[in-house]
Amino acid sequence: MANAASPGQPVTVVTGANSGIGRATSIHLASVGHHVVGTVRSLDKAEKLNAMADAAGVEVDLVVADVADDASVAAGFDEIFGRTGRVDHLVNNAGVGGNAVVEECPSDLYMSVMNVNLCGATRCIQAVLPQMRDRGSGSIVNITSVAGRIAALAQSPYVASKWALEGVSEGLAQELAPFGIRVAIIEPGVTKSAIFAKNIDAPNSSDAYEAHYRRMFQFYGAGMANATDPFEVGRVIEHAITTDSPRLRYPVSWGGEEMSALHDRIDDADWLELGALEDDADYITRFNEIFGIDISL
Repeated sequence: MANAASPGQPVTVVTGANSGIGRATSIHLASVGHHVVGTVRSLDKAEKLNAMADAAGVEVDLVVADVADDASVAAGFDEIFGRTGRVDHLVNNAGVGGNAVVEECPSDLYMSVMNVNLCGATRCIQAVLPQMRDRGSGSIVNITSVAGRIAALAQSPYVASKWALEGVSEGLAQELAPFGIRVAIIEPGVTKSAIFAKNIDAPNSSDAYEAHYRRMFQFYGAGMANATDPFEVGRVIEHAITTDSPRLRYPVSWGGEEMSALHDRIDDADWLELGALEDDADYITRFNEIFGIDISL
């Protein structure tokens, strides 16, 4: 167990701290003076996090909490409050991918992805808000995705969950404004993360959508070749919770800013035309013309 937070030291909970953005954010925030509590599903899988924290000369307190389970979240946050007495900042990072076109996506896949990516965040938010409201301060940082702004091809369950979290976050920002609690939405593009190595499903059970899955992997293949260090996301999160000029949304990482910024300016006809292109080379060229992102490999 880590030491209790020092007086005046911000207490920050980062969910899904074992890898990728969560691990980098935990270490970065600890390095700038936060008392960081990282939630993990298993302490046994935290070796790399602990090693990286040791190398950085910082400590990340760990608590077991599975965001997909009500009882686990309740027990985890009871332990967090028992150790720290409060939570100043919550970073909802824990998430899973989910590949499928709509026709081939079973309802239980929608539900399982939504349970982690949306309900997991709301479980944690509900756990910390009463004490934030009582103090009249705090921040909630929800990590969505560029796929929370653009309907990423052949990732219907993932897109649905991230669009839902965007909507909940937008409403939450107004709900909490009277209480002095800040809400920030972080919209990463492609970062260096184990989630992409795990997210390799391409069901194609109907044999009708081979091109869709191929183009989805084309995008991520190009992204991984140019992937942003997840510590950049950690720095953006630090800025979002400390700046005197807060915004609601913060696009970041490869492809994030370009695609998020263009969402509301893309003509529907261009979007449909992109989907209708039969030749992959034409698709790659048109994608670059619309978004300014080269996805060629």
